[in-house]
Amino acid sequence: MDQLVRQVAPGRYDAYETLLAALAAGRVWMLLWQGRPDSPDAQYGSMQVEGHAYAPCFSSDRELSASGWAGAHEPVAGAEIAAALYPDRWGLWLDPHAAGGGVGVPWLDLRRVATGLDRLPAGPLRISEPVVDVAQFYALLGQTAHRTPAVRTLCRAWVQPALGEPYLAVGIDLYDTGPQSVAAAQAMMQESVAAVPPGLAVSTVALADDHDPVAMWMRANSRPFFDRGAYGGGPAAPPAGYGYPPPHPAGGAQQSGWQPGPAPQF
Repeated sequence: MDQLVRQVAPGRYDAYETLLAALAAGRVWMLLWQGRPDSPDAQYGSMQVEGHAYAPCFSSDRELSASGWAGAHEPVAGAEIAAALYPDRWGLWLDPHAAGGGVGVPWLDLRRVATGLDRLPAGPLRISEPVVDVAQFYALLGQTAHRTPAVRTLCRAWVQPALGEPYLAVGIDLYDTGPQSVAAAQAMMQESVAAVPPGLAVSTVALADDHDPVAMWMRANSRPFFDRGAYGGGPAAPPAGYGYPPPHPAGGAQQSGWQPGPAPQF
């Protein structure tokens, strides 16, 4: 993995995706500011970059040795540490000692590492209001939603991943997330996609998902095109932003100093 860290550069999303795949399948060496490996008081290190929190680590035992780190450390599977960090919006910073400062993996990409890189679009995402003319699909979807009591509101967005084709995202807000409600929403979409023009990709997102960048954008910027209660209203908007720091995949860590600081305990 350490070789892949050196290949990441601004705009090299292909190299970055390869690094994420290696992270998902491999392991990293976590720095411990406190405690020993596997002890109850073990606490990972922390660093701040552009106001975002990251846990520093090394991509190999070779990089660990090269860093000169003399404190405690703990090897952890990449998917395991990703699952532990992303819910609290912590990223992972690989090899902060390296020339250029290493590579930061934001918490949204750790979410992809933890849940499956092929299940979520590659970021950073460009999200906007849709410009495609699919009035027939919206009309059918609205009619089907009317007949689906579990659905409260529907929103939409146009999503352009860093890699891959753009797609139309439909945000679904349910009154509850029980199995019956989820199944009803799935049936609603299956019935409605018949009106989608050939070649147009459509995906769904749960508006209640606090860790999905498309859902976050919709809650902050989009008005529902279907609202069972009152058209034009919508869920309360959270603070804007997707969790990504400004682009600096090969720098920035040195300025942070990667000093000890408060970090989540696992």
